[in-house]
Amino acid sequence: MASAPQATAGPPPLTGGALFAGGALLALANFMVVLDTTIANVSVPAVAGALAVSPTQGTWIITSYSVAEAITVPLTGWLAQRFGTVRVFCLAMAGFALFSALCGVAQSLSMLVVFRVLQGVCGGPMIPLSQALLLRIFPPQQAAMAIGLWAMTTVVAPVAGPLLGGIISDNYHWSWIFLINVPVATVVAFLAWRMFKDRETETRTLPIDSMGLGLLVVWVGALQIMLDKGKELDWFGSGFIVGCAIVAAVGFVAFLIWELTAENPIVDLRIFRHRGFAVGTGVLSVGFGAFFASVIVLPLWLQTSMGYPPTWAGYATGGGILAVFFSPLAAQLVSRVDPRALTSFGILWFGMVAFWRSDFTTDAGFWQIFLPGVVLGIGVPFFFVPTTRIALASVAPAETASAAGLQSFARTTGAAFAASLSTTYWEDSASRARDNLVAAMSDFQGRIDALVAVGLGPGQALGQIDRLVQQQAVLLATDRVFFLTGCIFMVLAGLVWLAPKPPNAAAAVAAH
Repeated sequence: MASAPQATAGPPPLTGGALFAGGALLALANFMVVLDTTIANVSVPAVAGALAVSPTQGTWIITSYSVAEAITVPLTGWLAQRFGTVRVFCLAMAGFALFSALCGVAQSLSMLVVFRVLQGVCGGPMIPLSQALLLRIFPPQQAAMAIGLWAMTTVVAPVAGPLLGGIISDNYHWSWIFLINVPVATVVAFLAWRMFKDRETETRTLPIDSMGLGLLVVWVGALQIMLDKGKELDWFGSGFIVGCAIVAAVGFVAFLIWELTAENPIVDLRIFRHRGFAVGTGVLSVGFGAFFASVIVLPLWLQTSMGYPPTWAGYATGGGILAVFFSPLAAQLVSRVDPRALTSFGILWFGMVAFWRSDFTTDAGFWQIFLPGVVLGIGVPFFFVPTTRIALASVAPAETASAAGLQSFARTTGAAFAASLSTTYWEDSASRARDNLVAAMSDFQGRIDALVAVGLGPGQALGQIDRLVQQQAVLLATDRVFFLTGCIFMVLAGLVWLAPKPPNAAAAVAAH
């Protein structure tokens, strides 16, 4: 798998205002694509209501984008070498604008999911290509600054997504969470072509591992459909879900065999022979999945059970602004301190916040919900930056681009799978908690009589008790999700030490 070609001989680096403008343009492109992984999170109930589907079904607009984005990453290197880095970047950006517009006018969930998939297909290549172009326009001695700029947008965008999505959903039609991309992406595509067309990379005809790509799409797609539709179709009581499970399992095994024996595999699985890469990538994908689960469940709980409108759910969820200020510190420390210690610190910080959140009550006010998110921001860069360093510092220089792409694929698919698993676990836990609460409730008739005595009708009294039980059941399910993610973080904080200590030299590139 190739992320994007590395900088080769060509036009000299940009300087002065041109360098600032070019860097800002590429950072904006990366920010916009990553932003779209979370901007719809707090808007799921609003979109689901408008399209007459359940909030759980609505999460398809999140997972479909993430999976499509992840699957196209392996193609980026081939596309860039076949058609040119600048040309592919600008065409992908134009496609992103087009399909964002189509998402905004979709009239059904199926239409929206299709357009989100195509939006993700266009968005995937822009992430590594924006990184490659940054390295081409910055002087070599400022390469670390270029990667820092790129990494900062990657860290900040997921935090800003819920906040922006909430504001849009409350004050405008939900379609603007997609339509807002159209003018930005159009301008970026136009200016990028004008500014970078003389920096186009050489092209050459290359074979493509079409069989590997096909198997990748089949097993990832089948597994994601199984996770998304499982609860709705009663899991393995459904022949369709059983079929998806079989296709996913057989496809995955066939994919492994093919990619390990192909001459030019689209995903170079041999890179996993490096212990540091295997551990770093595993910790990053599972850890980001656990992190993403909380980003999904928290706004769902706030809106469906606590009465929060999307804007305030976004405020409560998007408190990780401290990540912006701590990112430069993490980038400096990663070359001076053992990255395993920094990663362990970041993961333990995540775990602490998860356990903190697992003690929420139905009486929790905004600040009690918001403050853990603010504190969480401190740990975000200490998780992403050194974990990437651990993985990429372990591979050979010639394997860096492939390793970066493979790590990006693993992290993005991990988030997509986690979104489906967490919402399913959340709903199942709420159902079990409700059954237990109802079974444990004593003198049920007496409680109804007490409410009738203060002026409520029998139906009103029953409805109020039902709402209270449901609210408490959803709270218990939410707390369980946070507790489970906290336990996962604790385990990962220890597993990261299975990786060897990276050498002092900085990794060649950062992965998204």
